[in-house]
Amino acid sequence: MSMKFKTTLFASLMATAVLAGCQGSVTDLVPKAEKPLSDKITRQMKAKGMSRNSPIMVRIFKEEGQLEVWKQKDNGRYDKISSYEICKWSGKLGPKFVEGDRQAPEGFYTVQPAQMNPNSQYHLAFNMGFPNAYDRANGRTGQHLMVHGACSSAGCYSMTDESVEEIYAFGRDAFKGGQRDFQIQAFPFRMTAANMARYRNDTNYEFWKMLKQGYDAFEVTKIPPKVDVCEKRYVFNQSTGGSLSAAGACPTPAQSENMSVAYSSYNKSYDNAFKAALEKNSKAPAPSIAGLPEAKLVSQWSAARARGERVSREPPSLTPASAATPNAPDIAPAVVSPSDQPAVQPVNNTPEVIPSAAPAAPAQVAIPETMPVETTIEATNTPKKSGLLGVFGL
Repeated sequence: MSMKFKTTLFASLMATAVLAGCQGSVTDLVPKAEKPLSDKITRQMKAKGMSRNSPIMVRIFKEEGQLEVWKQKDNGRYDKISSYEICKWSGKLGPKFVEGDRQAPEGFYTVQPAQMNPNSQYHLAFNMGFPNAYDRANGRTGQHLMVHGACSSAGCYSMTDESVEEIYAFGRDAFKGGQRDFQIQAFPFRMTAANMARYRNDTNYEFWKMLKQGYDAFEVTKIPPKVDVCEKRYVFNQSTGGSLSAAGACPTPAQSENMSVAYSSYNKSYDNAFKAALEKNSKAPAPSIAGLPEAKLVSQWSAARARGERVSREPPSLTPASAATPNAPDIAPAVVSPSDQPAVQPVNNTPEVIPSAAPAAPAQVAIPETMPVETTIEATNTPKKSGLLGVFGL
C-alpha cells in the first residue's frame, strides 16, 4: 500500500469521524444488524448476573402491547432485561387460524439463526416460526409471520426501528454464545387471575387455558419450559426421552416432589385470586376473533381485495363478538418481499398448503362496516413512519 493511499484513507476516515461527531456517534456507522447493545444495558446485565452472550427468551402480550426480553443469569434462571412497546400488531386477541386472516400468532415458537433477517426492508426482522407443530396438527395456515421494524403490520408484531435493533442484538449475541434457538411466548394478555376471569366467556378461552399452562411453568421456575405437542395440544416439561407425535397420545404427566409443592402453592394463590376477581367489576374485555368462521371471512375478504375485486360491505350472517374498537384498520396488500423470507426455511416453518377442498373466495364477500379486517393496537405517542406498509405476515 503506497504512502499516498494510506494518507488518503486516513483522511477519509478522519472526515467520517468528524461528520459522525456532528450528526451522531461512530456507532451510527455500524451496520444496523451489528450494532452493539448500549453501555446502559450492558451494565444492567452485569448487575443481574448475566453475560453478554447468555441465552434469551421473548414474551409478547397483545393487550398490554408489550414485548419483553428475558435473559439467563449465572444461576440458570431467567430475569427480564428489557421491555418494549409494540408499535403495532394486527388482528384481534386470539390465535391465527388461516392464511390471510391477518391475525398475529399466539402460542409457543422458536427462532433459529436462519430466521434472522439483517436485510429486511422493514429495518430488521426475524421469522417467528409459524406454523409450528401445534399449528400444523390443527390445520392452521400462514407464513412469513415476523417481529420487525417500520411500525406497520399485516399479521406481524411491528416495533420501532430503534426497539427492533436492540431486540435483534439480544438474539444475535445469544446465538454467538451458542444458543441454538430462542423461545417466543406470545400471549393475548398477561395470564393473571384477573385477566382470565375477564375472558372466561370468550370463544378462545379453552385455547388460552392451554397457553396458561406454559405461562405458569415459566412463572414458577423462571426457566423456559420444554414445549411439545401431542393429541393436537401443547404440553410442557414432559420428560419423554424423545420427541412426541403431534397427533399421538400424550404421556402420563410426571413432576418431581419439589415441583409439585411449588405448583400446588402457585395454583392455590391463583384460585383464590380468580374467585376474588369474579366478584369485582373489571374493565371490559378487548375484541377477540370469533373462531375459524370469522378468520375465514377475513381471509376471503383479504383475498378478494388483493385481487382488486369490489368488496361488499353488507353485514354477513356472522357478527364479531365485539365490533367496537378504538383503532383504525391498517390494511396492506398480500405481497411478500423476497428480502423478508428466511434465507433457509427452518424445519418448524414449512409453509402450509390450504386444503384443496376449501371453497374458492367469491367475487364479492360481505363484511360488516364496523368489523375491522385488521385491528391495529398502537402505542400512545409512538412516532410512525409514513409510506410504509407491512406487506407480509398473512
